[in-house]
Amino acid sequence: MSEAFIGEIRMFAGNYAPQGWAKCEGQILSISENETLYMLLGTTYGGDGMSTFGLPDLRGRVPIHKATNYPLGMKAGTENVTLLTTQLPTHTHLPQVVQTMGSASSPQNNTWAKAAVYSTGLDSSNNPLPKAPMNNNNLSSFGGSQPHNNMMPSLTVSFIIALFGIFPPQS
Repeated sequence: MSEAFIGEIRMFAGNYAPQGWAKCEGQILSISENETLYMLLGTTYGGDGMSTFGLPDLRGRVPIHKATNYPLGMKAGTENVTLLTTQLPTHTHLPQVVQTMGSASSPQNNTWAKAAVYSTGLDSSNNPLPKAPMNNNNLSSFGGSQPHNNMMPSLTVSFIIALFGIFPPQS
């Protein structure tokens, strides 16, 4: 590896952190033993700022670039989510029915009809009869209000942070 900037984060395929690096697992470090790294991170990722500071914790997280709504150190998002009715787009469910008498005792594979009387659902010219909306009270609720997985397809690797190296100059 080329010499890193202190505080630089890299992806690493190994199951350990190389010498001079630490895994990004939110560890709390001593300021007195890591003064230069503390100068860059401060308490952005934890610690008391008197004797300790924290490393970023990227376990189970996808890193994103900082922005106005996402300051450094902010944790956002969730792996599982249960949608609320208020989060669904406004929509309607209006099943269509024919206005004439029905000819079958089951709605399966049939058009809903006015009543259980034998009729073809066609007019005298063999054209389908016009459809009309059903009463909204005839529809029941569906769904189980269970959370669903919200994670994108992923591959797990280690994120490591340089504890030592070149102090990054400001441009």
